[in-house]
Amino acid sequence: MAFTAQDVAKLRALTGAGMMDCKNALSQTNGDMDKAAKYLREQGINIAKKKEGRIASEGIVSAAVSANGKIGALAEINCESDFVAKSAPFIELCETVAKVVVKQNPQDIEALKAEKTADGTVLDSINNATAKIGEKLSLRRFARQEIKCGLQDFYLHMGGKIGVLLEVETGKDINKDKEFTAMFHDVAMHIAAYPVEFISDKEIPASEIEEQKSIFTKQVLNEGKPAAVADKIVAGKLKKYFAEICLLEQPFVKDPSVTVGKFVEAAAKKFGTDIRISRFTKFTMGEGLEKKTDNLAEEVAKMQNK
Repeated sequence: MAFTAQDVAKLRALTGAGMMDCKNALSQTNGDMDKAAKYLREQGINIAKKKEGRIASEGIVSAAVSANGKIGALAEINCESDFVAKSAPFIELCETVAKVVVKQNPQDIEALKAEKTADGTVLDSINNATAKIGEKLSLRRFARQEIKCGLQDFYLHMGGKIGVLLEVETGKDINKDKEFTAMFHDVAMHIAAYPVEFISDKEIPASEIEEQKSIFTKQVLNEGKPAAVADKIVAGKLKKYFAEICLLEQPFVKDPSVTVGKFVEAAAKKFGTDIRISRFTKFTMGEGLEKKTDNLAEEVAKMQNK
């Protein structure tokens, strides 16, 4: 089957592959458009494997929420450069993956890679994007939260450098109330801005509290404070420590005159129902990953030797 320049252009628009790659694919498949697209996907797998050893420490955290607001997800995909992380094809890929997590509820990364997308599977989508973008792409992690009565909302900071998924349990369904959703979107923003580790001190393991108490006690005694007042000082230090890491004890970012806990109490009174922050997930893009280091002098030397 013969093919034309228009066929090459059509395949390029369909797959995002280069012009010569599309021409070669059509040649290899005797002009069959569907087979050529499959051939390019197969080449994309090869391209992806060639890039496995490279460092992907940039990227974004993406998010999605179901139409009824009761299911939410975060997904982090990494790439090699910040330039690619800001590109439309990469952002679209990340958003697609987050939506798949919401819809399909995969149990782990491998299950997520096998879920269906318009390109075949999530793994096919990643490999196709790798071939199109030209960088190693890595699906690193995801989180999914679902609630029977309440709200899932997300906040993405700096284009996805930080992603927060917030779950708010309510006594009645008020997810269609724009004021309610706006108020707790601000709480999600607060979690992105503050070093939040727990919702309240009730979540802190007893062993961690005892360890911190021991540290504060030694500090107080080393400062020469009388043993008679040491317990009172330690209690004050613990309260301050809880306020630093527990969401409900922190000054609310939109109104520091009240804590987040008091803000939630006021919201419950305002909407006439029980409201409780039940959980949250916070991803900071690239945390714990090996970072790529560029040596400009070496790059220039390589170019001159070519």
